[in-house]
Amino acid sequence: MKTVFITGASSGIGKETAKLFQKKGWNIIATMRNPPAEKELSKLDNVKVIQCDVTNQTSIENAIIEGIDAFKSIDVLVNNAGVTKDTLLLRMSENDFSQVIDVNLKGTFNVTKQIVPYMAKQRSGKIISISSVIGLVGNAGQANYAASKAGIIGFTKSIAKEFASRNVLVNAIAPGFIKTDMTDVLSDSVKENINNQIPLKRQGEAIEVAKLVYFLGSNENTYITGQTINIDGGMVM
Repeated sequence: MKTVFITGASSGIGKETAKLFQKKGWNIIATMRNPPAEKELSKLDNVKVIQCDVTNQTSIENAIIEGIDAFKSIDVLVNNAGVTKDTLLLRMSENDFSQVIDVNLKGTFNVTKQIVPYMAKQRSGKIISISSVIGLVGNAGQANYAASKAGIIGFTKSIAKEFASRNVLVNAIAPGFIKTDMTDVLSDSVKENINNQIPLKRQGEAIEVAKLVYFLGSNENTYITGQTINIDGGMVM
């Protein structure tokens, strides 16, 4: 039985991804900053919920050790942990910028660097990092978020080239307007305005992104690496 390590698994895309992999018969290492707040995943078979702060090297190392002790290997890594601190550039503090970069981009680096040696040693593995269409086209009020997500795309391409010889496939996914806790706080008028810019005229569902993550991490993917795949209802073409 294979094992997937997922960051930011407490809600949204991360949680749906964990549930889908579990349903498909995988072992799940579901990491999050506040495990006691998560009630659903911990009740599922073959799921290990572990506290992990992707900005803290010791926290990551402990989570990996605990996960491998439970399931013996890590076959797929899903870098999903992310935050937003939206505001216009002239109002954006250095802390607003640094916090988003530290979690979204540096967190992806931190976790990947510690897990990829296991994959290289076993000469197989899949790494899927959640970027965003904002990393491709930018967005007013999200300079920090756009920079972090664009960075993930460049990071993905570089790591894919470095570890292809070890049969480690590395890809990014760029979701568009997906229904999550982050988007639920938006007003109906804002949601409607965004939907009108999407050819399919609706928000995506987290499970739709999870299905793409699963495909890229499964045995069905044998020849896709170094790619960024948009899942956005045609929002960015």
